[in-house]
Amino acid sequence: MEYAAFFLFLSSLLTFIYALTIFGRRNSRLPPGPYPFPIIGNLLQVGNKPHHSLAILSKRYGPFMSLMLGSKTTIVISSPDMAKEFFHTNDQSFSGRFITEAIRSVDHHKFSLVWSPGGDQLRRLRRITKEYMFSVRCLDDSELRRREKVRELLDHVNQCSVEARAVNIGSTTFTTILNILSTFIFSLDSSQYDSVSSQEFKDNVWALMEYAGMVNLADFFPILKPFDPQGIVRRGSVHLKKLLTIFDKLIDQRIQTRLSSSSNDGISSTKNDVLDLLLNLKQKDESEFSQIGLGHLFLDLFVAGTHSTSSTVEWAMTELIRNPDKMATARSELVKLMQHDNRNIEERDIIQLPYLRSIIKETFRLHPPAPFLVPHEAIHDVEVRGFVVPKNAQILCNVWAMGRDPNIWPAPEMFMPERFLEDEINYKGQYFDLIPFGTGRRICPGLNIAHRMLHMTLGSLIHKFDWKLEGDMRAQDMDMEEKFGITLQKKVPLMAIPIKGCLRL
Repeated sequence: MEYAAFFLFLSSLLTFIYALTIFGRRNSRLPPGPYPFPIIGNLLQVGNKPHHSLAILSKRYGPFMSLMLGSKTTIVISSPDMAKEFFHTNDQSFSGRFITEAIRSVDHHKFSLVWSPGGDQLRRLRRITKEYMFSVRCLDDSELRRREKVRELLDHVNQCSVEARAVNIGSTTFTTILNILSTFIFSLDSSQYDSVSSQEFKDNVWALMEYAGMVNLADFFPILKPFDPQGIVRRGSVHLKKLLTIFDKLIDQRIQTRLSSSSNDGISSTKNDVLDLLLNLKQKDESEFSQIGLGHLFLDLFVAGTHSTSSTVEWAMTELIRNPDKMATARSELVKLMQHDNRNIEERDIIQLPYLRSIIKETFRLHPPAPFLVPHEAIHDVEVRGFVVPKNAQILCNVWAMGRDPNIWPAPEMFMPERFLEDEINYKGQYFDLIPFGTGRRICPGLNIAHRMLHMTLGSLIHKFDWKLEGDMRAQDMDMEEKFGITLQKKVPLMAIPIKGCLRL
């Protein structure tokens, strides 16, 4: 009898809560959306590929939709008009960050450029990165370093060609981008191709991106935070700490080197790289950031830069191998530009390679690195088109769905770089049809260096080699399934054999 009474009470309570939820939703001013279940809300409708499931729901409820994920109100936008409304018209109001428990585990959000909630700290970090890292002058000054790393990539791929050995495109590109960033910031290589150290770093980065993108019940049910029921915080913090330890060690070594060779004014420039510039800045004004803050800044830059860039190159190569006519057109453009002096592609060539630029844009459209960008958060109640977005609501911009919307793009499932040849659209934040790097005050600060690295790396792989799939697999048989995280990677790595000496124009 006691059990029967308990279950009767529990059933009545759940029914009452559900009725209140439904009544509250019907009388709220939230945007339309599916009715939530008691307690769990709409979590069951998210699935393991939320960019797919939310795109389907948006077809029913519209490009301005609300969900309840546990106790968290979530707003999903999936059209250029709504993206402009949120991140241009109301940019300040939606400039907060939805910070997951995994990110909080080592207080990363307190120092982070990506996860900073906004305000003075965000403005300071963006100014520092713009002035000391990603300005046109800084990038031009460091071009030779990037060119050398791309040459090393081509040497490695050429050796694989000689041995008729397949190249893991994603992993190999990851190592290249890792070394580009490492020489740019620390004046040293972080790894060698096919090395254990590179794989360990990549494993840590990919694990972080996966954990950060997982649906963590503790993020949506505050009562569960102390228990970490899925172990996401515990496992994610292990990888965060490993990466921070690497950066802290490099910073400590540089400080010791500077102390042993400091000049009379106490400021030394041993390498004249990013780390030296930032340490000089810190020494002049301690209020800019702490040594701990430096490590967290580098964590953001390496995690975001390596994974998203290498994943984009892998998707682009996948699409080109599946579409050999597009590969041939891209190679023809490159050969025609450089046939007279038989040289490698340089950054100054990018402006003269419209088809290569179109390939990158088309890859971003079909395979955006971050399908929801980095989640935003409303910093106060905001009225948008007659509805209210409440304070602390999570904002997801489904750029994956926008890229496959037939109302925006003709034949959206087809890989057609040509669609961009006569179109001035770019991905620098002004055109809301294509915002893989975000837009507004939260646009990715590393956009300019990513732009250069992507075109140099992909262009070099296309220019110097033809490619065939490992095991004589047919291109149309490739597995195109995605692996969801904060970034969208290819579930089955692309393994392709480079062929040197293919027919040139």
